[in-house]
Amino acid sequence: MHISAVLCVVFLQHRLATGFPVPGSDHGHLIEIGDAVTSLRAQFGWRNLTCPLCKTVFTAIDIALQNEANMDRVATMAEEVCIRLHLADGKVCIQIIELFKGDFISALTRSLLRPAEVCALLVGSSCGHFDIYSDWNVSLPNVPKPPVVPPTPPKPGSPQNRVLFLTDIHWDHDYAEGSNPDCKDPLCCRNVTGHPHRHHRSAGRWGSYSKCDLPFRTVESLLSHLAESGPWDWVYWTGDIPAHNVWAQTRAQQLLELSTISQLIHKYLGDVPVYPAVGNHESTPVNSFPPPFIRGNHSSAWLYDRMAEEWGAWLPAEAQDTIRIGGFYTVKVQSGLRLVSLNMNFCAKENFWLLINATDPAGQLQWLINILQESESKGEKVHIIGHIPPGLCLKSWSWNYYRIVNRYEGTITGQFFGHTHLDEFQMFYDEETLSRPVSVAFIAPSVTTYVNLNPGYRVYKLDGDYPGTSHLVVDHETYILNLTEVNKNIAPPRWTLLYRAQEDYGLKSALPADWDGLIGSFLQDDRAFQHFWYLNHKGHISEPCHDSCKTAALCFLRTGRSGDPQLCKSLTSAHFIEIAEIWRHRAMC
Repeated sequence: MHISAVLCVVFLQHRLATGFPVPGSDHGHLIEIGDAVTSLRAQFGWRNLTCPLCKTVFTAIDIALQNEANMDRVATMAEEVCIRLHLADGKVCIQIIELFKGDFISALTRSLLRPAEVCALLVGSSCGHFDIYSDWNVSLPNVPKPPVVPPTPPKPGSPQNRVLFLTDIHWDHDYAEGSNPDCKDPLCCRNVTGHPHRHHRSAGRWGSYSKCDLPFRTVESLLSHLAESGPWDWVYWTGDIPAHNVWAQTRAQQLLELSTISQLIHKYLGDVPVYPAVGNHESTPVNSFPPPFIRGNHSSAWLYDRMAEEWGAWLPAEAQDTIRIGGFYTVKVQSGLRLVSLNMNFCAKENFWLLINATDPAGQLQWLINILQESESKGEKVHIIGHIPPGLCLKSWSWNYYRIVNRYEGTITGQFFGHTHLDEFQMFYDEETLSRPVSVAFIAPSVTTYVNLNPGYRVYKLDGDYPGTSHLVVDHETYILNLTEVNKNIAPPRWTLLYRAQEDYGLKSALPADWDGLIGSFLQDDRAFQHFWYLNHKGHISEPCHDSCKTAALCFLRTGRSGDPQLCKSLTSAHFIEIAEIWRHRAMC
């Protein structure tokens, strides 16, 4: 459910039903704008709304949003609409709108979304200019790009680093074995969702194939297993700790879960360095990450300060300082290798705070460029981690990031993300021809089962620490907990290997060219693609993927930047742009 859409629609309905004077009227009388606009919409649609009338309507809306009393009226009406349209259960509608209203309306009132911009969208460019998400560019240093040296696989027997990757844990402290996994709420398998009807399935002990998150015992089982299956050189952990009960979360609860899981990882993995990134579910309301210039109670200081404290055992003081500012940081991992952890919520389409300013929020991309330029000058290699894959970001942010990866292709040797809960990747090509593979953004599967998945985790094997190392990904492995087996067995759960990338996909190496070639093989060989689809869903699928589903899936793999139809033309689908956009929205948020 898109709460911003609900609030906007309801607010328009509320304000358009009130009377106020229209400038230019001969009599200056109050008219029922609701009746007038309703008539116009019924007969002609928004395109026939006049510019003066449009600006009058939305000026009134803009003024009304400044009044706190109106916020409560808007929330009440939004709840009613949510319930009547059956967007969710009544209690969910009430709780989620109450949770969102303060932050959302505060962001809207501070945004650039003014009457002229709204009317430009509804009436046309003659009435104003809509540029909330207009194109923008970061500034690259006036330093020539070094000659491109095609990457080569390391020599056999070269040292390797073994790196654990965790993402999207989504621990649900209210998970209840035996409860209803097929409820009407956005999240099931909880005491509040009741028990299933007779002869219907119930929530399993270790998790469930449904819209359910994980019980604590499964998270602890995973970490116990990981403690025994090391050693690990280090850990990348890309966020999303809380469950999907986004309508009923509090700051205190979010902080408790952040602390609990951070300390649990430290308990089981001991002194292994852990490098976290911020997920979109860490905040409440979900996806609410204001830029650093937002101060006071609406800021993210409550979250970033706790992250700096909990992660202080793993990160130096300089990294903690930038976490407190914007939730991102850089740190030296080993000789010749630097890590950058990005706060990808500053590129997220769902982050309504970006209505205020979506142009490089927090200056994060310009900061990234400075780090990369310094690393290039020193001869360092750089890994980038983040939660949301760049191909799912707002268009301008995504295209700027793509441009940065192109410029520093000799420096960036690894990109690692999560968020979609699936096992996939996205390609980056040279900007001139869009044909030479430059880089790969690896997207690892989730720990959680949400939705209809086995729990899982990823292990990356990297070119190791020796003179001349590339620090590139050499191979990766995916492990799962098979719920079908474990929920039937009284014995302790067993986390098992699902596949190894090189072995299962028949890759000569794990360089960008190999992953690009793999997409080509999926086009030619449907059996190979269906095997990928099975692994993509961590060994649990309900049906195969054909036709438009396959086209959309392959388009997703090819498009490391959002809104770029050029990258999918080779898939020869008449509706590939529409399909790809639909596919993008299936990502977890």
